[in-house]
Amino acid sequence: MQENIWRKDFPILETKVYGKPLIYLDNGATSQMPSQVINRIYEHYQKEHGNIHRGIHYLSEESTKAVEDTRELVKNYINAKNVESIIFTQNTTDSINIVAASIGLENDGGGIVTTEMEHHSNFVPWQQACKHSGRQFFVSPVVDGELDIDELENILKNNSIRLVACAHVSNVTGTVNPIKRVIELAHKYGAEVLIDGAQGILHLPVDVEELGCDYYCFSAHKMIGPTGVGVLYGKTDCLEKLEPVRYGGGMVDEVLEENTTWGNLPYRFEAGTPNIGGIIGLGEAIKYLMEHDVELIRKYEDYLLNYAYEKISSIEHVKILGHPAKRAGAISFVVDGAHPYDIASMLDKAGIAVRSGSHCAQPILRTFDVTATVRVTPNFYNTREEIDYFCQTLDKVINMLRKYSI
Repeated sequence: MQENIWRKDFPILETKVYGKPLIYLDNGATSQMPSQVINRIYEHYQKEHGNIHRGIHYLSEESTKAVEDTRELVKNYINAKNVESIIFTQNTTDSINIVAASIGLENDGGGIVTTEMEHHSNFVPWQQACKHSGRQFFVSPVVDGELDIDELENILKNNSIRLVACAHVSNVTGTVNPIKRVIELAHKYGAEVLIDGAQGILHLPVDVEELGCDYYCFSAHKMIGPTGVGVLYGKTDCLEKLEPVRYGGGMVDEVLEENTTWGNLPYRFEAGTPNIGGIIGLGEAIKYLMEHDVELIRKYEDYLLNYAYEKISSIEHVKILGHPAKRAGAISFVVDGAHPYDIASMLDKAGIAVRSGSHCAQPILRTFDVTATVRVTPNFYNTREEIDYFCQTLDKVINMLRKYSI
C-alpha cells in the first residue's frame, strides 16, 4: 500500500512536541486541517467577509454564495435529494439537540430508543427530552461492543416508538453498526431514525438516499474541516413536522405582535448569524476529499487501522475492547497494571497524542466493566512508521508503569 501522498498538505504535522516529532493519533476527537482549508478560511476573512442573507452589497453576496455553494457540496457528498434538507449547525451535538428538543415539544406519546453504544451527545439529549415530555426512554443493549439487533426489534415490536437514535460508528470501539438494518426495522414499526454520523462521515461512504435514514448528523472538524460547524440532514417531510427551538433573525417569515410564522427550509432552523468562515472551510474540506480520491483515502485508512490493530494486539498485557465484524476509525484498549491516564501522559512526553478517559461514552464502557481506556484513532495522513513508533513506545511505557505498580 502506497503511503503517504496526503501528509504534505497538513502543516501541523511539522510540529515538535517536547523536541520530538508530533504523532497525532487523536483524530476521533478532532482531525487536522490541510493547508487548502486553512488558506480558504483565511481568504474569506481577508477578502470577502460579510454577513449572509442580509444585504445586496458585494461582500454579503460573495459570502452568501460561498455558504450556499457549501450547502450544495454537502448535499452532493451525502447524496441528499435537495439542499433544503441541509441545515448548518454548530456541531453533531447541536444537530442532535435541535431534533431532540423539537420532538420533546410534541405530545404524541411515542417513546425514544437509543443504545448503550452512544456518545453522550446521542444519549443525554433524548434522555432529557423524554424526562421533560413524559415519553418513555429505551436503551437498546450492546453485547461485546456490538448492537443486539434482536433486542432492538423487541423494543420496537412491543412499544410505541417515535424515533430510534443510533451511531453510525462507535467512538470507543470503532464498531460499524448495521444502520441499514436498524433503519429498516424502525420504519417497519413506524419509527423515524436519526444517525449520529460524527465518526462515520469521513471513514465510510454516506448515501442518505440509499440508507433511507430520516436524519443524519455530523461535524466538520471530524472530516478535516474547522471546529464550530455541523450539519443536520433531514428528510424534508420530517423537518417540516418539527417546530423550531431557536428563534431570531433569518428564520422567520412574518413577525406580528400576536404570532410569528417561520421561514422556509432550511433557514427556519438557522437562527442568527452562523459560523460563515467555518461553513466555507467545510466546503473546502469536502472539495479536498473529492479531489484527492476519497475512496483511496478510505482504503488507506482501513489498511492503517488494521495494521495498528495487529500491532497493538501483539503487545503484552493489552486488551482491546470489542471485536466487531467491521471496524472504522478507532481502537480502544486497557492495560493490566497501568492506568489509561498515565499511559497517555507518558506517550505525550514522547510526542504521541492519544485520547484517554471515558470518551463521553460511559454506558458502553460499563458493558466492558471499565471506566476509562486509551483510544487510538489514526487518519489518512498518518503513516505505518508512526504506528510502529507508537507501539514501540507503548510497550516501553507499559513495562515502566507495571514495574512501579507491582
